Amino acid sequence: MSAPVRVLLADDHTLVRRGVRLILEAEPDLTVVAEAGDGAEAVERARAGDVDLAVLDIAMPRMTGLQAARELTRRLPGLRVLMLTMYDNEQYFFEALKAGACGYVLKSVADRDLVAACRAAMRDEAFVCPGAERALVRSWLERLHRGDGLPERAVTEREEEILKLVAEGRTSREIAALLFISAKTVERHRANILHKLGLRDRLELTRYAIRAGLVDP
Repeated sequence: MSAPVRVLLADDHTLVRRGVRLILEAEPDLTVVAEAGDGAEAVERARAGDVDLAVLDIAMPRMTGLQAARELTRRLPGLRVLMLTMYDNEQYFFEALKAGACGYVLKSVADRDLVAACRAAMRDEAFVCPGAERALVRSWLERLHRGDGLPERAVTEREEEILKLVAEGRTSREIAALLFISAKTVERHRANILHKLGLRDRLELTRYAIRAGLVDP
């Protein structure tokens, strides 16, 4: 028999991680070798140890699952990535694909679909849970009929990082230290974000970040 697939599990809720671990480790070909409570920790754990597959929640502190997926696929191109989320949302789905994820599983059906998604990922096959698949195909066909393309990103990756940290209550100095840029650069990015999104202040920015799944309500 071949060695079990080594899984990194990242979610900021301990109970969720515990439940997902139970699902995965009930299978002889899957084993959880590392856990993380946010996206930044997930990147650190993946780079520090031998991991075959990362299962990432979308909405996590410090760095979202989408941000972590982009970082991991850049730094560790052989690592497979799955997104595990409560959001049945086409924007997140397309963003997950662009970030390098090969699967998108809803938490509400994780007990049914997650193991199959893990195995599909290790075969280099894409996986979308059946319920979301129909909605996504329908949305994509409607978009094609209108002559539209993929949904566009409202902000750049750097602006998204700053938007998330501002919504978490970080000061410009704290954000600058975390991202290794100057506080003036943070303020410039913040002004650009407010202008792009048509927002006025931190409160509106935080509401937008919650709707976008960057932070939990």
